[in-house]
Amino acid sequence: MIDVQHVTKRYGRNTALNDISFSIEKGEVVAFLGPNGAGKTTTMRILTGFMPPTTGSVKIAGFDCLEEPWEVKKHIGYLPESPPLYLELTVKEYLTFVGRIKRLGPDELQERMGITIDQTGLSEVQGRVIGHLSRGYRQRVGLAQALLHNPPVLILDEPTTGLDPNQIIEIRDLIKSLAGSHTIILSTHLLAEATAICQKVIIIHQGQIVAIDSPEQLGAKLQQAEILNLTVKQADPDFIETLGKISGVIHVSAGPAPNTFIIETQIGEDVREDVTKLVMTRGVGLLQLSTQAVSLEDVFKVLTKPKKPIN
Repeated sequence: MIDVQHVTKRYGRNTALNDISFSIEKGEVVAFLGPNGAGKTTTMRILTGFMPPTTGSVKIAGFDCLEEPWEVKKHIGYLPESPPLYLELTVKEYLTFVGRIKRLGPDELQERMGITIDQTGLSEVQGRVIGHLSRGYRQRVGLAQALLHNPPVLILDEPTTGLDPNQIIEIRDLIKSLAGSHTIILSTHLLAEATAICQKVIIIHQGQIVAIDSPEQLGAKLQQAEILNLTVKQADPDFIETLGKISGVIHVSAGPAPNTFIIETQIGEDVREDVTKLVMTRGVGLLQLSTQAVSLEDVFKVLTKPKKPIN
Protein backbone atom coordinates (compact mmCIF):
# COMPACT_ATOMS: atom_id res chain seq x y z
CA MET A 1 0.00 0.00 0.00
CA ILE A 2 2.98 2.30 0.73
CA ASP A 3 6.20 1.63 -1.16
CA VAL A 4 9.29 3.79 -0.66
CA GLN A 5 12.38 2.88 -2.68
CA HIS A 6 15.85 4.45 -2.41
CA VAL A 7 14.60 7.90 -1.41
CA THR A 8 17.15 10.62 -0.78
CA LYS A 9 16.34 14.21 0.13
CA ARG A 10 18.97 16.94 0.11
CA TYR A 11 18.76 20.59 1.14
CA GLY A 12 21.85 22.08 -0.44
CA ARG A 13 24.77 20.26 1.14
CA ASN A 14 22.64 18.83 3.92
CA THR A 15 21.26 15.32 3.41
CA ALA A 16 18.03 14.89 5.38
CA LEU A 17 17.26 11.40 4.02
CA ASN A 18 19.91 9.04 2.71
CA ASP A 19 18.69 6.21 0.44
CA ILE A 20 15.78 4.98 2.60
CA SER A 21 13.50 2.11 1.53
CA PHE A 22 10.50 0.49 3.23
CA SER A 23 7.06 -0.87 2.42
CA ILE A 24 3.82 -1.07 4.40
CA GLU A 25 1.12 -3.61 3.63
CA LYS A 26 -2.62 -3.01 3.49
CA GLY A 27 -4.21 -2.72 6.94
CA GLU A 28 -0.93 -2.39 8.85
CA VAL A 29 -0.36 0.20 11.57
CA VAL A 30 3.30 1.23 11.52
CA ALA A 31 5.25 3.58 13.77
CA PHE A 32 7.94 5.78 12.26
CA LEU A 33 10.34 6.34 15.14
CA GLY A 34 13.37 8.52 15.49
CA PRO A 35 14.96 11.26 17.58
CA ASN A 36 14.35 14.90 16.72
CA GLY A 37 15.99 15.79 13.40
CA ALA A 38 16.19 12.17 12.24
CA GLY A 39 14.11 12.75 9.10
CA LYS A 40 10.61 11.75 10.22
CA THR A 41 8.75 14.91 9.16
CA THR A 42 10.69 15.12 5.88
CA THR A 43 9.54 11.58 5.07
CA MET A 44 5.93 12.43 5.96
CA ARG A 45 6.02 15.47 3.67
CA ILE A 46 7.35 13.40 0.79
CA LEU A 47 4.67 10.74 1.33
CA THR A 48 1.93 13.36 1.22
CA GLY A 49 3.29 15.07 -1.89
CA PHE A 50 4.14 18.26 0.00
CA MET A 51 7.68 18.05 -1.36
CA PRO A 52 9.46 15.78 -3.88
CA PRO A 53 12.43 13.55 -3.08
CA THR A 54 15.77 14.45 -4.60
CA THR A 55 16.07 10.89 -5.88
CA GLY A 56 14.08 7.69 -5.46
CA SER A 57 10.43 6.70 -5.88
CA VAL A 58 7.34 6.70 -3.65
CA LYS A 59 4.11 4.88 -4.48
CA ILE A 60 0.89 4.95 -2.46
CA ALA A 61 -2.01 2.65 -3.36
CA GLY A 62 -0.15 1.91 -6.59
CA PHE A 63 0.16 5.56 -7.67
CA ASP A 64 3.48 7.34 -8.09
CA CYS A 65 3.74 10.46 -5.90
CA LEU A 66 5.64 12.37 -8.61
CA GLU A 67 3.79 11.23 -11.70
CA GLU A 68 0.24 11.00 -10.29
CA PRO A 69 0.11 13.42 -7.32
CA TRP A 70 -3.65 14.06 -7.53
CA GLU A 71 -4.46 10.37 -7.47
CA VAL A 72 -2.16 9.94 -4.47
CA LYS A 73 -3.92 12.76 -2.59
CA LYS A 74 -7.29 11.08 -3.22
CA HIS A 75 -6.01 7.97 -1.47
CA ILE A 76 -4.43 9.51 1.63
CA GLY A 77 -5.65 11.31 4.72
CA TYR A 78 -3.04 13.50 6.38
CA LEU A 79 -2.92 14.78 9.94
CA PRO A 80 0.03 17.16 10.34
CA GLU A 81 1.55 17.83 13.75
CA SER A 82 -0.50 21.05 13.98
CA PRO A 83 -3.97 20.30 12.52
CA PRO A 84 -5.14 22.84 9.89
CA LEU A 85 -8.26 24.03 11.72
CA TYR A 86 -10.37 27.18 11.29
CA LEU A 87 -11.10 28.05 14.90
CA GLU A 88 -14.03 30.36 14.12
CA LEU A 89 -16.04 27.56 12.45
CA THR A 90 -18.12 24.91 14.15
CA VAL A 91 -17.02 21.30 13.78
CA LYS A 92 -19.77 20.59 11.26
CA GLU A 93 -19.08 23.76 9.26
CA TYR A 94 -15.38 22.92 9.10
CA LEU A 95 -15.96 19.34 7.96
CA THR A 96 -18.43 20.58 5.33
CA PHE A 97 -15.75 22.97 4.05
CA VAL A 98 -13.13 20.17 3.99
CA GLY A 99 -15.53 17.81 2.22
CA ARG A 100 -16.17 20.33 -0.55
CA ILE A 101 -12.44 20.87 -1.03
CA LYS A 102 -12.10 17.09 -1.35
CA ARG A 103 -14.87 17.18 -4.00
CA LEU A 104 -17.39 15.05 -2.16
CA GLY A 105 -20.90 15.34 -3.59
CA PRO A 106 -23.68 16.69 -1.31
CA ASP A 107 -25.17 13.27 -0.52
CA GLU A 108 -21.78 11.60 -0.10
CA LEU A 109 -20.59 14.46 2.11
CA GLN A 110 -23.56 14.15 4.45
CA GLU A 111 -23.14 10.38 4.68
CA ARG A 112 -19.37 10.53 5.27
CA MET A 113 -19.67 13.38 7.76
CA GLY A 114 -22.14 11.41 9.87
CA ILE A 115 -19.93 8.32 9.82
CA THR A 116 -16.74 10.28 10.57
CA ILE A 117 -18.26 12.34 13.40
CA ASP A 118 -19.47 9.15 15.04
CA GLN A 119 -16.17 7.38 14.38
CA THR A 120 -14.10 10.13 15.99
CA GLY A 121 -16.42 10.72 18.95
CA LEU A 122 -17.43 14.26 17.93
CA SER A 123 -21.22 13.84 18.10
CA GLU A 124 -21.64 15.89 21.27
CA VAL A 125 -19.54 18.82 20.00
CA GLN A 126 -20.38 18.91 16.27
CA GLY A 127 -22.27 22.19 16.69
CA ARG A 128 -19.62 23.90 18.81
CA VAL A 129 -17.03 26.40 17.61
CA ILE A 130 -13.64 24.68 17.21
CA GLY A 131 -11.84 27.50 19.05
CA HIS A 132 -13.85 26.65 22.18
CA LEU A 133 -12.88 22.96 22.18
CA SER A 134 -10.18 21.30 24.27
CA ARG A 135 -6.87 20.28 22.68
CA GLY A 136 -8.01 16.65 22.66
CA TYR A 137 -11.20 17.44 20.77
CA ARG A 138 -9.31 19.63 18.31
CA GLN A 139 -7.04 16.67 17.60
CA ARG A 140 -10.14 14.57 16.96
CA VAL A 141 -11.39 17.20 14.51
CA GLY A 142 -8.02 17.07 12.76
CA LEU A 143 -8.29 13.30 12.51
CA ALA A 144 -11.86 13.63 11.25
CA GLN A 145 -10.76 15.84 8.34
CA ALA A 146 -8.16 13.22 7.41
CA LEU A 147 -10.79 10.46 7.51
CA LEU A 148 -13.64 12.35 5.85
CA HIS A 149 -13.16 11.04 2.30
CA ASN A 150 -12.51 7.50 3.63
CA PRO A 151 -8.94 7.19 2.32
CA PRO A 152 -7.25 3.77 2.38
CA VAL A 153 -4.04 5.34 3.77
CA LEU A 154 -3.67 7.57 6.84
CA ILE A 155 -0.47 9.52 7.46
CA LEU A 156 -0.30 10.92 10.99
CA ASP A 157 2.54 13.19 12.10
CA GLU A 158 2.94 13.18 15.92
CA PRO A 159 -0.83 12.63 16.48
CA THR A 160 -0.70 12.93 20.31
CA THR A 161 1.70 15.87 20.70
CA GLY A 162 0.61 18.27 23.45
CA LEU A 163 -2.21 16.10 24.79
CA ASP A 164 -2.69 15.16 28.43
CA PRO A 165 -2.47 11.46 29.48
CA ASN A 166 -6.24 10.86 29.22
CA GLN A 167 -6.43 12.51 25.80
CA ILE A 168 -3.44 10.47 24.60
CA ILE A 169 -5.21 7.23 25.58
CA GLU A 170 -8.38 8.34 23.75
CA ILE A 171 -6.53 9.17 20.53
CA ARG A 172 -4.52 5.94 20.69
CA ASP A 173 -7.70 3.90 21.10
CA LEU A 174 -9.24 5.75 18.17
CA ILE A 175 -6.22 5.01 15.94
CA LYS A 176 -6.24 1.34 16.98
CA SER A 177 -9.93 1.10 16.04
CA LEU A 178 -9.02 2.15 12.48
CA ALA A 179 -6.51 -0.70 12.00
CA GLY A 180 -7.43 -3.15 9.26
CA SER A 181 -9.81 -0.79 7.47
CA HIS A 182 -6.98 1.71 6.90
CA THR A 183 -3.24 1.47 6.37
CA ILE A 184 -1.68 3.82 8.93
CA ILE A 185 1.81 5.24 9.31
CA LEU A 186 2.39 7.54 12.25
CA SER A 187 5.54 9.38 13.15
CA THR A 188 6.30 9.63 16.85
CA HIS A 189 9.15 9.94 19.33
CA LEU A 190 7.03 8.26 22.06
CA LEU A 191 8.13 4.65 22.46
CA ALA A 192 5.08 3.75 24.53
CA GLU A 193 2.87 4.94 21.68
CA ALA A 194 4.61 2.67 19.17
CA THR A 195 4.32 -0.33 21.49
CA ALA A 196 0.66 0.36 22.31
CA ILE A 197 -0.62 0.98 18.78
CA CYS A 198 1.63 -0.49 16.12
CA GLN A 199 2.35 -3.92 14.68
CA LYS A 200 5.58 -2.81 13.06
CA VAL A 201 8.23 -0.21 13.84
CA ILE A 202 10.54 1.64 11.46
CA ILE A 203 13.43 3.37 13.24
CA ILE A 204 15.22 6.19 11.43
CA HIS A 205 18.44 7.80 12.63
CA GLN A 206 20.45 10.56 10.95
CA GLY A 207 18.42 10.18 7.76
CA GLN A 208 18.86 6.40 7.45
CA ILE A 209 16.63 3.44 8.27
CA VAL A 210 18.36 1.46 11.02
CA ALA A 211 15.64 -1.12 11.80
CA ILE A 212 12.30 -2.45 10.54
CA ASP A 213 10.41 -5.11 12.49
CA SER A 214 7.81 -5.72 15.19
CA PRO A 215 8.71 -4.35 18.65
CA GLU A 216 9.06 -7.91 19.95
CA GLN A 217 11.35 -9.06 17.14
CA LEU A 218 13.54 -5.99 17.44
CA GLY A 219 14.06 -6.81 21.10
CA ALA A 220 14.82 -10.44 20.33
CA LYS A 221 17.40 -9.51 17.69
CA LEU A 222 19.15 -7.09 20.00
CA GLN A 223 19.19 -9.32 23.02
CA GLN A 224 22.49 -11.17 23.35
CA ALA A 225 21.45 -13.16 26.42
CA GLU A 226 18.22 -14.26 28.02
CA ILE A 227 17.59 -12.80 31.45
CA LEU A 228 15.77 -14.21 34.47
CA ASN A 229 14.73 -12.23 37.53
CA LEU A 230 14.78 -14.28 40.74
CA THR A 231 13.47 -13.31 44.17
CA VAL A 232 13.90 -15.55 47.22
CA LYS A 233 12.87 -15.24 50.85
CA GLN A 234 16.35 -15.43 52.36
CA ALA A 235 19.55 -16.00 50.38
CA ASP A 236 22.74 -17.73 51.61
CA PRO A 237 26.06 -15.85 51.43
CA ASP A 238 27.32 -18.02 48.55
CA PHE A 239 23.99 -18.17 46.68
CA ILE A 240 25.17 -16.07 43.72
CA GLU A 241 28.22 -18.29 43.24
CA THR A 242 26.07 -21.43 43.35
CA LEU A 243 23.62 -20.03 40.79
CA GLY A 244 26.54 -19.23 38.49
CA LYS A 245 27.54 -22.92 38.39
CA ILE A 246 24.25 -23.96 36.74
CA SER A 247 24.82 -25.13 33.16
CA GLY A 248 23.82 -22.44 30.67
CA VAL A 249 24.18 -19.54 33.11
CA ILE A 250 26.57 -16.83 31.89
CA HIS A 251 26.48 -14.37 34.77
CA VAL A 252 24.60 -13.73 38.02
CA SER A 253 24.37 -10.38 39.80
CA ALA A 254 22.47 -8.98 42.76
CA GLY A 255 19.22 -7.21 41.89
CA PRO A 256 18.08 -3.76 43.01
CA ALA A 257 16.21 -5.10 46.07
CA PRO A 258 17.38 -7.45 48.86
CA ASN A 259 17.33 -11.15 47.94
CA THR A 260 16.77 -10.45 44.24
CA PHE A 261 19.08 -11.72 41.51
CA ILE A 262 19.53 -11.13 37.78
CA ILE A 263 20.54 -14.29 35.92
CA GLU A 264 21.93 -14.03 32.37
CA THR A 265 21.76 -17.23 30.35
CA GLN A 266 22.83 -18.35 26.91
CA ILE A 267 20.28 -17.79 24.14
CA GLY A 268 18.03 -20.84 23.87
CA GLU A 269 18.99 -22.22 27.30
CA ASP A 270 16.00 -22.62 29.64
CA VAL A 271 17.46 -22.93 33.13
CA ARG A 272 14.29 -22.21 35.10
CA GLU A 273 13.83 -25.81 36.20
CA ASP A 274 17.43 -26.06 37.41
CA VAL A 275 17.14 -22.73 39.23
CA THR A 276 13.93 -23.86 40.90
CA LYS A 277 15.54 -27.15 42.02
CA LEU A 278 18.49 -25.27 43.49
CA VAL A 279 16.21 -22.88 45.38
CA MET A 280 14.21 -25.80 46.79
CA THR A 281 17.35 -27.73 47.71
CA ARG A 282 18.87 -24.76 49.52
CA GLY A 283 15.57 -24.00 51.24
CA VAL A 284 15.80 -20.26 50.60
CA GLY A 285 12.13 -19.86 49.63
CA LEU A 286 11.13 -19.11 46.03
CA LEU A 287 9.06 -15.92 45.78
CA GLN A 288 9.39 -15.06 42.08
CA LEU A 289 11.08 -16.33 38.92
CA SER A 290 10.34 -14.46 35.69
CA THR A 291 11.89 -13.72 32.31
CA GLN A 292 12.91 -10.19 31.31
CA ALA A 293 12.49 -9.05 27.72
CA VAL A 294 14.43 -6.29 26.00
CA SER A 295 12.10 -3.29 25.69
CA LEU A 296 11.61 -1.09 22.63
CA GLU A 297 13.25 1.68 24.66
CA ASP A 298 16.40 -0.46 24.98
CA VAL A 299 16.41 -1.08 21.21
CA PHE A 300 15.87 2.60 20.44
CA LYS A 301 18.75 3.68 22.70
CA VAL A 302 21.16 1.27 21.02
CA LEU A 303 20.15 2.01 17.42
CA THR A 304 20.04 5.80 17.78
CA LYS A 305 23.18 6.15 19.88
CA PRO A 306 25.18 9.18 18.68
CA LYS A 307 28.13 8.23 16.53
CA LYS A 308 31.56 9.20 17.87
CA PRO A 309 33.36 11.70 15.64
CA ILE A 310 36.39 10.39 13.79
CA ASN A 311 39.59 12.14 14.92
